[in-house]
Amino acid sequence: MPTSAVPVSQSERAALADLLEQLGPDRPTCCEGWATQDMAAHLVVRDRRPDAMPGFVLGGPFARWTGRVHGRARERQDYGRLVDEVRSGPPAWVPTSWPVLDRLMNTAEMVIHHEDVRRAQPGWAPRELPRQVQDQLWRSVPVLARGQASQRPTAGLLVRRSDVPDGSPGSERRLHDGEPTTTVTGAPLELLLWVSGRREVACVDLTVD
Repeated sequence: MPTSAVPVSQSERAALADLLEQLGPDRPTCCEGWATQDMAAHLVVRDRRPDAMPGFVLGGPFARWTGRVHGRARERQDYGRLVDEVRSGPPAWVPTSWPVLDRLMNTAEMVIHHEDVRRAQPGWAPRELPRQVQDQLWRSVPVLARGQASQRPTAGLLVRRSDVPDGSPGSERRLHDGEPTTTVTGAPLELLLWVSGRREVACVDLTVD
C-alpha cells in the first residue's frame, strides 16, 4: 500500500513489478491483445527509449516506429529481465527518472497499468487507496481526459468523486460541455480508469441528465 514516504509512482511501480513477476509472461491484461510480457516490454520501452516516446503521444508514423521498438523488446529480452527493468525504472540520464518528472509523468501511468494487470485476473476487487493517493489521482483525471480528447462524447461530461461528502469543494469537474450531460461518479482511481478507456472494469455509476 502506498505511503506518504514513498511517491505513488514508485510504490505502484514496485507493486506492478511484483505482480508481473508473480504471474509470468503469458497472463492476460486489460490492454487488448497484450499479455503480461507485452505490458512489461511497453513499460521498459517507455522508460528507456526516448526515441519511442512520440509514438505514444502523436501516433501516426511515430507509432509505427514505437511498435517496432516494442516488438523487439518483447521478442529479444527475457521476461525476467524485462520485469527487473520495470522495477528499476528509467536510468538516471532519462528525464523521467528525475523526481519531479517521475511524479508528473509516471503516477497515473503506473497506477493504470497496475490495474490493467490486476483486473484482468480472476477474482480481482477494487482497491481502497489512501485519501492522499486518491487526491493525486483526482488531479490526473482532467489531464488524462484531455489526452483522450478524440474519444470524448459530443454531449456533456461531468465527473464526481464518491469518496468525499456530497457537495465538498472541488468534488466534481466538468470535462466536456454539451447536452445531455453524463455524470460519472466514483473514486478517483475508478474515474481515472474510466476516462482512460477502461470502462468495462471501472467501478463507476453513470447518470444522464
